[in-house]
Amino acid sequence: MNEEHIEKIKEILNGWNPLAEKANQISDLNEYNTEAVDILFHINTEINFKNTKESQVRIRNIVKEVLNQAFDLYLTDKDCDDPSNAIYKILN
Repeated sequence: MNEEHIEKIKEILNGWNPLAEKANQISDLNEYNTEAVDILFHINTEINFKNTKESQVRIRNIVKEVLNQAFDLYLTDKDCDDPSNAIYKILN
């Protein structure tokens, strides 16, 4: 797995911080490292998210689902647009 991409995705997630003040309550958050790895894993495979021509939409869906499942959030497509577009740009 590309460590440079993981670090850049972590930066995006930390800048966005979808957990807001709840981030301080999670002892093993580790700057969203696990979530960055999960997002990159799903982007690089077709497991759970079939590869489509609409890469930006696919990445947004991956970001949304990984974070919603990891933290029991209710992020919408709109909530995830900016960070997923930033992730798309670093991968292309």
